Amino acid sequence: MDELRVRFAPSPTGFLHIGGARTALFNYLFARHNKGKLILRIEDTDKERSTKESVDAIINGLTWLGLHWDEGPFYQSQRTELYKQHVQQLLDEGKAYRCYCTPEELELKRTKALAEKRKPIYDRTCRERTDHPAGKPYVIRFKSPMYGTTMVKDMVKGNILFNNEELEDFVILRSDSSPTYNFVVVVDDVDMHVTHIIRGDDHLNNTPKQIFLYNAFNYPIPQFAHIPLIHGTDKARLSKRHGATSVEAYRDEGYLPEALDNYLVRLGWSFGDKEVFTMQEMIDNFSFDNISKSAAIFNPEKLLWLNATYIREKSAEQLLPLLEPFITAKEWSYSNQDSNLLRLIDETKLRSRTLVELCDMMGYYFINGSIVNRYDPNAANKFLISENIPILQNAALLTGTMSPFNQQNIETGIKSYVEQTGLKLGNFAQPIRMAITGGTVSPGLFEIMEILGKDRVLQRIENAIDYIEKNKKNG
Repeated sequence: MDELRVRFAPSPTGFLHIGGARTALFNYLFARHNKGKLILRIEDTDKERSTKESVDAIINGLTWLGLHWDEGPFYQSQRTELYKQHVQQLLDEGKAYRCYCTPEELELKRTKALAEKRKPIYDRTCRERTDHPAGKPYVIRFKSPMYGTTMVKDMVKGNILFNNEELEDFVILRSDSSPTYNFVVVVDDVDMHVTHIIRGDDHLNNTPKQIFLYNAFNYPIPQFAHIPLIHGTDKARLSKRHGATSVEAYRDEGYLPEALDNYLVRLGWSFGDKEVFTMQEMIDNFSFDNISKSAAIFNPEKLLWLNATYIREKSAEQLLPLLEPFITAKEWSYSNQDSNLLRLIDETKLRSRTLVELCDMMGYYFINGSIVNRYDPNAANKFLISENIPILQNAALLTGTMSPFNQQNIETGIKSYVEQTGLKLGNFAQPIRMAITGGTVSPGLFEIMEILGKDRVLQRIENAIDYIEKNKKNG
């Protein structure tokens, strides 16, 4: 087959998590690099655990990451007839058989094998059985090769040899007529003409069984690439306690899809010392020659650094629509044409690691009334104190005389005042910054004052003085 075809095949029993997203990304990059096709297949045969919410989360997560598939989504739950046909084909060709052993009998066999220090695999009692007892439940087992070895040729791990005698005649159809995982994935891969299978190395032990089935259907063995799993900084398999959450959760926490894609590709893949990649650069340079054989370590701080890098590189005009859901969630109103808001975004983005941080740091801008309830308590205890009332009063007087009220006049007026009075600029500026923003970290004070406008600056200074006076009375 000339066309390269890969598939991403998640089970919709939960959200799209980091490991699954990285697998999808590697499949996407490999397909695009080789001008191939990416198939999305939803493996929803687990009727009890599969949910529509999980399907939607997977599709929404992939779409947000920009990982667009070429075919699908296909749903295994809608392909039952195809699986039955392939089971019957194997039965008709003598490559599978009915097994009537009861669960109790199988448990006795397992217990005996363990007691005799043998591997507890099925002993093939029914392999050559020709009778078919009416009404007795049975499963369908595949006739695995009993001797020799099976080679898994892996693009990441190299050649891996499995002894066939250690692999049992595995079940391909349960007694309730539901097909098993190893069987349906091969039927789907054959039917969808998949040429390359890229997945986590926790699937490696399934591969020889699947190779048996490819051979049974006379289908060329796909190329395999089993990528190392992702671990936390404690070297344990990644879980929620390491900060690993769903892709949608990262979106809701204010991460950019470009940053998450960039971070995911570096979990196990490298290209020299380069850290920051555009999607096109990932596509152009991706290959399995540069995939690590050891587990990747998930570092939340590195992801934050990358996200901050991408935020800084975007213009205010690009960031504003991305900020919209976070702004509207707080019920703040704004205009897309607000030039002062765009200026504030451009200044504040330099200090923000996520869109949530960026939105929160600009909160003081969207409030027209008092911002007393936004005061940083520790900073307020330090700067909004009785000793600083004269500073705030003089700041209000200076503000009232400035015309036009722009950054240059504000800077000139304040610097001239502190020179005349002998105050240090920081000692004068911090109480003002605290009064008008609610905290001590913001873009330049003179620019913030211009962006907020004279009326709001004056109102907030007055509110701060009232706050100090009330605290003094209550104290």
